[in-house]
Amino acid sequence: MRPRLLVLDDEEGKIAGSPGMERLRQLAEVTVLDRPLGDGDLDDLAGVRVLLAIRERTRLDASLLDRLPGLELVLQTGGHAYHVDQEAATGRGIVVALSRRARMASASVPELTFGLMLAVLRRIHPLAAELAAGEWPPAMGRTLAGRTLGILGLGRHGRPVARIAAAFGMVVLAWDRDPGREYPDDEPVAERLPLDDLLARADVVSVHLKLSPESTGLLDAQRLARLRPGAILVNTARGAIVDEPALVEALRSGRLAGAGLDVFATEPLPAGHPLRTAPNVVLTPHIGWKVEEVFAEWAEIAAEQLAAWLDGRLPAAEVLDPAAAEVPRDRLGGLA
Repeated sequence: MRPRLLVLDDEEGKIAGSPGMERLRQLAEVTVLDRPLGDGDLDDLAGVRVLLAIRERTRLDASLLDRLPGLELVLQTGGHAYHVDQEAATGRGIVVALSRRARMASASVPELTFGLMLAVLRRIHPLAAELAAGEWPPAMGRTLAGRTLGILGLGRHGRPVARIAAAFGMVVLAWDRDPGREYPDDEPVAERLPLDDLLARADVVSVHLKLSPESTGLLDAQRLARLRPGAILVNTARGAIVDEPALVEALRSGRLAGAGLDVFATEPLPAGHPLRTAPNVVLTPHIGWKVEEVFAEWAEIAAEQLAAWLDGRLPAAEVLDPAAAEVPRDRLGGLA
């Protein structure tokens, strides 16, 4: 008998409409929700054995897991599952599988990173708005070529960013939490520096770190003050890595020339948040991963993982690391 599978949060319909969904329907009885899971849904879901979770805004905590007594497998899109109470899941024998093999997210996030850099340095957003209003504004921007990029985190997003930066003619610096990490010989050369030294030299700082107890609040007021005058900050990782009030003050004072932000401490970003009206900031609503190619790949991987799990051969490398349970839940914000 095929297991019952529930897809959460497919608000764009891109999982339901992907080629991988056909394979999922062959393997399981599939129900798709185009919204987060609500209390009104739970009474009909006692028989669900598999969840396919697209976002992290539905907390898979102990109280929710108690209401899904038949749950055995969570297929989590993306490489993280900050919203999962791993201790509670493990205690109930629930397997959490991640899409660590996904390739397209390693393109979509770096591409957005440079879109934000260019938008800030060339003032694309305000100039486009003035043109739309019928004006022809005087404008002066800055190039990426010849500038120094400081990358925080040389993982699956940081390494492509380094390659693209080299093509732009940028000088690339890098700091990684694991100074002994080795990389393939064909990776771009980046000068490794201690974090504070990198911040002092970089014209552009781009954040590509995992959220962890160590990275939460890493870029606080003291570290932001180390950035050279006129520097810009780009964050496509997690909002909680940056001290948001300190960032707002650095932008207000002119210490930072600008910022390109795709992630925030609280998501959705509150309507009255000062970042919304800051003139030197470009904001996007956590879209680094939101491209059609990523959703299609996630559905394919989910189908492969479900088939492997049903056959008892799901690779351990694709299962959530229990260390993820150490992320402080009160600092995650409303992750999209």
